[in-house]
Amino acid sequence: MIDDTSADGPSTGPAPARVILSAADIDRALTRIAHEILEANKGSSDLVLLGIPRRGYPLAQRIAAKIAATDPGFDAAASLGQLDVTMFRDDLRKNPARAPQPTRIPVQGIDGRTVVLVDDVLYSGRTVRAALDALVDVGRPRVVRLAVLVDRGHRELPIRADHVGKNLPTSSQEKVRVRLAETDPDPRPAEHADCVVIETPVPAVRA
Repeated sequence: MIDDTSADGPSTGPAPARVILSAADIDRALTRIAHEILEANKGSSDLVLLGIPRRGYPLAQRIAAKIAATDPGFDAAASLGQLDVTMFRDDLRKNPARAPQPTRIPVQGIDGRTVVLVDDVLYSGRTVRAALDALVDVGRPRVVRLAVLVDRGHRELPIRADHVGKNLPTSSQEKVRVRLAETDPDPRPAEHADCVVIETPVPAVRA
């Protein structure tokens, strides 16, 4: 367990974080997703992986590397991209917009190809809806699929992932955090260099 509770006690500190997936668990999940993608696509022909920032992109990089290791005909560098969804979100009026990340589309484009969107956590589905809107601006794929490391439920839109690393039942009050070496360099034990944690809210203690 990674305990983030402060010394002041659970009523004032952040919620304790419980590790759900270790680095080894994440690696196995991504290996399985890579094989599922190849099987669904019947090979790597016309396959493009687009990661959704921030953590979807390094996950897409890892999946692309695993596909290339299985299928030498797959050019990971030429089949990998990043799709920023910031300006397509439906909550821009309520929440300050995060700084947009660059959208990078492979040189050969996505028209007529199989595009796999990659993200870290599937929750309400609104980020994926924004990604589908953003995709319209860059081309017309033959088919679009979705791969996520964690599906935690609580959908608000009719969106389903095709490839899931782990289905994780949670309450809406809990927070699911994906921490990757590329995006979250805080010191952690080696086995948790990559990890998925659940933060459970701590009830306030009455004085």
